Amino acid sequence: MPQDITLHINGESRTFSADPEEPLLYILRDEFALNGAKYGCGLHQCGACMVLSDSEASFTCLRPCSSFDGAKITTLEGLPKNGKLHPVQQAFIDTQAAQCGYCLNGMIISSVALLETNPKPTENDIREALNPVICRCGTHSRFIQAVRLASEKLNP
Repeated sequence: MPQDITLHINGESRTFSADPEEPLLYILRDEFALNGAKYGCGLHQCGACMVLSDSEASFTCLRPCSSFDGAKITTLEGLPKNGKLHPVQQAFIDTQAAQCGYCLNGMIISSVALLETNPKPTENDIREALNPVICRCGTHSRFIQAVRLASEKLNP
Protein backbone atom coordinates (compact mmCIF):
# COMPACT_ATOMS: atom_id res chain seq x y z
CA MET A 1 0.00 0.00 0.00
CA PRO A 2 1.50 3.41 -0.95
CA GLN A 3 2.71 5.71 1.79
CA ASP A 4 4.04 9.25 1.85
CA ILE A 5 7.82 9.08 2.06
CA THR A 6 10.23 11.98 2.43
CA LEU A 7 13.85 11.65 1.37
CA HIS A 8 16.70 14.17 1.35
CA ILE A 9 17.94 14.13 -2.28
CA ASN A 10 20.56 16.51 -3.68
CA GLY A 11 20.08 18.96 -0.82
CA GLU A 12 16.27 19.03 -0.98
CA SER A 13 13.58 17.26 1.00
CA ARG A 14 11.35 15.45 -1.46
CA THR A 15 8.04 13.84 -0.58
CA PHE A 16 6.32 11.26 -2.74
CA SER A 17 3.77 8.50 -2.41
CA ALA A 18 5.04 4.98 -3.05
CA ASP A 19 5.23 1.47 -1.77
CA PRO A 20 8.01 1.67 0.88
CA GLU A 21 9.57 -1.46 -0.65
CA GLU A 22 9.93 0.09 -4.11
CA PRO A 23 13.61 0.35 -5.02
CA LEU A 24 15.09 3.84 -4.76
CA LEU A 25 16.32 3.62 -8.36
CA TYR A 26 12.74 3.64 -9.67
CA ILE A 27 11.80 6.59 -7.46
CA LEU A 28 14.80 8.62 -8.63
CA ARG A 29 14.14 7.96 -12.29
CA ASP A 30 10.33 7.85 -12.43
CA GLU A 31 9.27 10.35 -9.74
CA PHE A 32 12.09 12.90 -9.99
CA ALA A 33 13.59 12.42 -13.49
CA LEU A 34 17.05 11.92 -11.97
CA ASN A 35 18.44 9.61 -14.63
CA GLY A 36 22.15 9.51 -13.74
CA ALA A 37 21.70 6.22 -11.91
CA LYS A 38 20.98 3.47 -14.43
CA TYR A 39 19.28 0.10 -14.32
CA GLY A 40 22.01 -2.38 -15.18
CA CYS A 41 21.79 -5.87 -13.76
CA GLY A 42 19.06 -5.36 -11.16
CA LEU A 43 21.04 -7.56 -8.76
CA HIS A 44 23.34 -5.10 -6.92
CA GLN A 45 26.27 -6.43 -8.92
CA CYS A 46 27.17 -3.95 -11.68
CA GLY A 47 27.13 -0.55 -9.93
CA ALA A 48 25.27 1.37 -12.64
CA CYS A 49 22.56 2.26 -10.10
CA MET A 50 24.79 3.81 -7.41
CA VAL A 51 24.17 7.00 -5.46
CA LEU A 52 25.95 8.54 -2.51
CA SER A 53 24.09 7.81 0.70
CA ASP A 54 25.70 9.70 3.59
CA SER A 55 28.88 9.88 1.47
CA GLU A 56 29.00 6.12 0.80
CA ALA A 57 28.46 4.57 -2.62
CA SER A 58 25.18 2.64 -2.39
CA PHE A 59 23.34 0.38 -4.80
CA THR A 60 19.71 1.40 -5.45
CA CYS A 61 18.27 -1.17 -7.85
CA LEU A 62 17.02 -3.54 -5.15
CA ARG A 63 17.27 -1.50 -1.95
CA PRO A 64 13.89 -0.19 -0.80
CA CYS A 65 13.41 3.57 -0.88
CA SER A 66 12.25 3.48 2.75
CA SER A 67 15.68 2.19 3.83
CA PHE A 68 17.16 5.55 2.81
CA ASP A 69 15.02 7.39 5.37
CA GLY A 70 17.16 10.02 7.12
CA ALA A 71 20.09 9.60 4.73
CA LYS A 72 21.58 12.41 2.64
CA ILE A 73 21.32 11.09 -0.92
CA THR A 74 23.40 12.59 -3.71
CA THR A 75 22.92 11.55 -7.31
CA LEU A 76 25.15 12.25 -10.27
CA GLU A 77 23.00 15.31 -10.99
CA GLY A 78 23.62 16.62 -7.46
CA LEU A 79 27.43 16.63 -7.70
CA PRO A 80 27.92 19.90 -9.64
CA LYS A 81 27.98 23.08 -7.52
CA ASN A 82 27.47 26.67 -8.67
CA GLY A 83 27.30 25.65 -12.30
CA LYS A 84 30.64 23.80 -12.16
CA LEU A 85 31.11 20.07 -12.47
CA HIS A 86 32.43 18.22 -9.46
CA PRO A 87 36.22 17.78 -9.79
CA VAL A 88 35.74 14.03 -10.28
CA GLN A 89 33.30 14.64 -13.13
CA GLN A 90 35.71 17.11 -14.73
CA ALA A 91 38.63 14.72 -14.32
CA PHE A 92 36.67 11.96 -16.08
CA ILE A 93 36.10 14.35 -18.98
CA ASP A 94 39.71 15.58 -19.01
CA THR A 95 41.07 12.02 -19.16
CA GLN A 96 38.36 10.82 -21.56
CA ALA A 97 37.58 8.06 -19.07
CA ALA A 98 34.54 6.59 -20.75
CA GLN A 99 33.59 4.64 -23.80
CA CYS A 100 29.99 3.47 -23.81
CA GLY A 101 29.30 5.36 -20.57
CA TYR A 102 26.96 2.86 -18.93
CA CYS A 103 29.22 2.30 -15.92
CA LEU A 104 30.11 5.97 -15.67
CA ASN A 105 27.57 6.80 -12.97
CA GLY A 106 28.90 4.04 -10.70
CA MET A 107 32.53 4.89 -11.42
CA ILE A 108 32.02 8.59 -10.62
CA ILE A 109 29.90 7.93 -7.52
CA SER A 110 32.45 5.39 -6.22
CA SER A 111 35.31 7.80 -6.93
CA VAL A 112 33.62 10.66 -5.07
CA ALA A 113 32.93 8.37 -2.11
CA LEU A 114 36.57 7.26 -2.07
CA LEU A 115 37.98 10.78 -2.22
CA GLU A 116 35.68 11.96 0.57
CA THR A 117 37.18 9.37 2.92
CA ASN A 118 40.66 9.04 1.43
CA PRO A 119 41.82 12.27 -0.24
CA LYS A 120 45.15 10.80 -1.43
CA PRO A 121 44.42 7.21 -2.42
CA THR A 122 46.99 4.77 -3.73
CA GLU A 123 46.39 2.97 -7.00
CA ASN A 124 45.36 -0.09 -4.98
CA ASP A 125 42.86 2.02 -2.99
CA ILE A 126 41.37 3.29 -6.26
CA ARG A 127 41.14 -0.20 -7.75
CA GLU A 128 39.44 -1.50 -4.60
CA ALA A 129 36.93 1.38 -4.54
CA LEU A 130 36.04 0.92 -8.23
CA ASN A 131 35.93 -2.88 -8.08
CA PRO A 132 32.16 -3.12 -7.37
CA VAL A 133 31.42 -1.36 -10.67
CA ILE A 134 31.51 -3.47 -13.82
CA CYS A 135 32.95 -1.89 -16.97
CA ARG A 136 32.74 -4.06 -20.04
CA CYS A 137 34.67 -1.59 -22.22
CA GLY A 138 37.86 -2.01 -20.21
CA THR A 139 38.74 1.65 -19.59
CA HIS A 140 39.92 0.97 -16.05
CA SER A 141 43.33 2.55 -16.60
CA ARG A 142 41.65 5.84 -17.53
CA PHE A 143 39.35 5.63 -14.51
CA ILE A 144 42.40 5.29 -12.28
CA GLN A 145 44.04 8.23 -14.06
CA ALA A 146 40.87 10.31 -13.59
CA VAL A 147 40.67 9.59 -9.86
CA ARG A 148 44.34 10.52 -9.45
CA LEU A 149 43.75 13.79 -11.33
CA ALA A 150 40.68 14.60 -9.22
CA SER A 151 42.65 13.84 -6.06
CA GLU A 152 45.37 16.28 -7.15
CA LYS A 153 42.80 19.00 -7.92
CA LEU A 154 40.99 18.51 -4.62
CA ASN A 155 44.16 18.22 -2.54
CA PRO A 156 46.99 20.17 -4.15
